[in-house]
Amino acid sequence: MDVITLLKQGELTVLGRLAGSSNATLLSTVTSLDGTELKCVYKPVHGERPLWDFAEGTLAGREVAAFELSDFLGWEVIPVTVWRDEGPYGKGSVQLWVEESDDIAVVEIVATEHQPQGWLHVLTGENEAGESVSVVHQQRVDLQQIAVLDALMNNADRKAGHVLVGQGDRLWGIDHGLTFHDEHKLRTVLWGWAGERIPKALLKDIEALQENWSAIEQILDEHLAGYEIMAFQERLEELLESGTFPAPSHEWPAIPWPLF
Repeated sequence: MDVITLLKQGELTVLGRLAGSSNATLLSTVTSLDGTELKCVYKPVHGERPLWDFAEGTLAGREVAAFELSDFLGWEVIPVTVWRDEGPYGKGSVQLWVEESDDIAVVEIVATEHQPQGWLHVLTGENEAGESVSVVHQQRVDLQQIAVLDALMNNADRKAGHVLVGQGDRLWGIDHGLTFHDEHKLRTVLWGWAGERIPKALLKDIEALQENWSAIEQILDEHLAGYEIMAFQERLEELLESGTFPAPSHEWPAIPWPLF
């Protein structure tokens, strides 16, 4: 049984709630009839806190739409995420669990005068002792993919803790419930490439979205409202036309809080 089928059809057992999440984020397992077991994260719609700016009961679907978009592009930077109509606490999203490397990070806060060579600067501020510190992130293609996805998805919550380094130095973006809003809401710690040209290889990949619009529209239609899909199409066209990573807007806070 493949991973997607197991996540969709396996017996879903909740192990406990992950601390620090504002919505119900449940560490779980899925088990097949032959005993194959996978760890996963189950986010039931029933456990979502109402938000003033996102339609009620839509966050789990946005999680799935984010994976579907990444998967369509062939960018394996979001863990496999599926929709389930049934579960211990009702319908919701189920995402393959990622074992994180505790000693590796792609976003850091460092003393301003000691910025690591090759890392990109995001912002400078002061710590509790009044010392100058900077938020920086690594320069790597898979992180660029996540930054482009965030621009396309209009991700309102790309915290540093939402980018994980897994086994084999694989990079994973998680927590995509606050995405695909029709109004500008991009809020991220990955501003290091702001205004720079998007690499040609990545632009060629996202051109496939435009060339196969009917297919991507059908995929997103399962989880998003029509006006949100139209806004996504507009962002896609703008990104292809500019060919550059977006820069922070003055219309909306550009950095999530807390950063991590």
